[in-house]
Amino acid sequence: MFLKAAINGGRTRTEHPAVPLTPQEIAADTAAVVSAGADVVHFHVRTTDGGQTIEPDDLADVLRAIRSAAPAAIVGTTTGLWTCSGPQERYDLVKAWDVLPDFASVAFSEEGAAETAALVTARGMTLESAVWSTDDVPALLASPTLADNARILIEPMDEDPDTAVAHAREMAARIRAAGVGCPLLYHGEAATTWPVLRAALQDGHQARIGFEDGIHLPDGTSAGHNAELVTAARALAVR
Repeated sequence: MFLKAAINGGRTRTEHPAVPLTPQEIAADTAAVVSAGADVVHFHVRTTDGGQTIEPDDLADVLRAIRSAAPAAIVGTTTGLWTCSGPQERYDLVKAWDVLPDFASVAFSEEGAAETAALVTARGMTLESAVWSTDDVPALLASPTLADNARILIEPMDEDPDTAVAHAREMAARIRAAGVGCPLLYHGEAATTWPVLRAALQDGHQARIGFEDGIHLPDGTSAGHNAELVTAARALAVR
């Protein structure tokens, strides 16, 4: 199983005290989840007030900390519009990145996704495109960078686990029917985290786990840290 660790997202310390926020904490968690079995690591740069940002200097601080603590780790970040004022600022900020992550994720539910995806590839980063619902699939399939994706992220937003799994599979079927052959990655959030991960295993797709998606282990108890979630996911994969 190919497993991505999503170590923080927008989760707060109120939700879990071990959420990594500072560059040093993100770097330490990156090293820990890679040691636990994560193949790649996805992080969101966090501001001092707990917000999210893609500002070049802040991203560079995190990447330098990671490459000091875990130099072999393959890491990526978001380009989500919630990190800035809109599509143009996002484009300008990504263009201004001077220290680059290995990969960047672009959600095709958002305005300006195609342009940002093209910029990611033009700057030499690996591209991951994401769809959140079946409504996003046509834009993804029409994008000039479709063939450049290292993987496509299938991220159902449904709160009900059965519905989320069904929608993940529907999105995957539409993408495969269009002839797309790159790896697909399913992930859920909150109550759908483990059901969607299990569906990814059943369907032979890549999976994701970490505090961005959920803070609980498969038995419903709270995980102490991200590495514990990665270990639990790996255990499911060998059953």
